Amino acid sequence: MRILITGAAGFVGRHLLNHLASADPDAELHGTVLNARDSVHLAVVCHTVDLTAANQVRVLISGLRPDRIYHLAAQASPRLSFQDPWGTLANNIQAQLNLILACREAGIQPRMLVVSSAEIYGPGDGSAITEDAPLQPTSPYGVSKAAQDLLGLQYFLSDKLPILRARPFNHFGPGQREGFVAPDFAMQIARIEAGAQEPVLEVGNLSPRRDFTDVRDIVRAYRLIVEHGDAGAAYNVASETTHSIQEMLDTLLSFSRSRITVRVNPARMLPVDVPVRLGCAARLRADTGWQPQTPFEQTLLDLLNDCRQRVRLASAR
Repeated sequence: MRILITGAAGFVGRHLLNHLASADPDAELHGTVLNARDSVHLAVVCHTVDLTAANQVRVLISGLRPDRIYHLAAQASPRLSFQDPWGTLANNIQAQLNLILACREAGIQPRMLVVSSAEIYGPGDGSAITEDAPLQPTSPYGVSKAAQDLLGLQYFLSDKLPILRARPFNHFGPGQREGFVAPDFAMQIARIEAGAQEPVLEVGNLSPRRDFTDVRDIVRAYRLIVEHGDAGAAYNVASETTHSIQEMLDTLLSFSRSRITVRVNPARMLPVDVPVRLGCAARLRADTGWQPQTPFEQTLLDLLNDCRQRVRLASAR
């Protein structure tokens, strides 16, 4: 079994590689990285590829001829997408289309997982969102993910390519970079504990409620979708419960002995912030048996300890 993971050096990519290396030790793992200096799991063969360059992708796919593809590589920040909407759209759509077209040209039909996002659904009414909900993205990032999702469906319908679509709700965990709410909080706490930041933690809107899942549960769902999912289908990946950003912050603060003041910074507010986003993962459960396993509090503690380690390493340089 030859498996290709795009974005192998990213937050989710690293966790997926760890999971696949453990779940299927006999698999031949390949990963794309944008920078040759990016380090990944020892079990993976790295390929430095710009996925927006069609010729580079054609060379990769024709030579590798993978049996399965996990397409994770993307610009993944809704906040950044407001600053660079065209860059987000071009990067996310072009990379996936290059992969699909390269598979067609090579005459192969790997089971390909397209990672979309719950951001494609938009505001909703606070009830659990199913895969049949209308697409109403509220950010350029959400638009790019809706396009990726629909491209996957289109090439399944038009070319019978066995493409599967994952629609993950919010996920977090150790290794996540700053620019997302959980590591933004955790890194600030870690810096405050180390004396590298004044004891003031800056926050944005704390009232939204989100459906959070541990990244290690997310990557397990991705594998199960590829192995057992129906080609052409879309699968929500969600815990089916919500926590407020305030609850996330309070939990992280409870793990620290430092006295920390919380201060709202308007610059951390999003132009559009959906009050509640809750997912329904009934289809995923029915087709794969997947269930989330890691408690919300454990993920936050693991993330904070990871951030503490990063701060210690940075101070030792």
